[in-house]
Amino acid sequence: MAFSVKVDREQELKKNLTAVYDALKKKGYNPINQIVGYILSEDPTYITTYNNARSIVRHIDRDELLQALVKNYLNAD
Repeated sequence: MAFSVKVDREQELKKNLTAVYDALKKKGYNPINQIVGYILSEDPTYITTYNNARSIVRHIDRDELLQALVKNYLNAD
């Protein structure tokens, strides 16, 4: 049986980022702007504490997230 840790990690990253996005949206924020602000500054106050979103985003490695975003934007493997 073969499996890929990288694929599992990317799915976990997507799940966590989606949870943060949903929490920001439910609280009335512009989730894209808030997430970008967090990525650029690493200031957790860009992320709401609602639904534990701030704690979730702190477990996301920013370098890994940026790599995944660029890869998906360019549809590259």
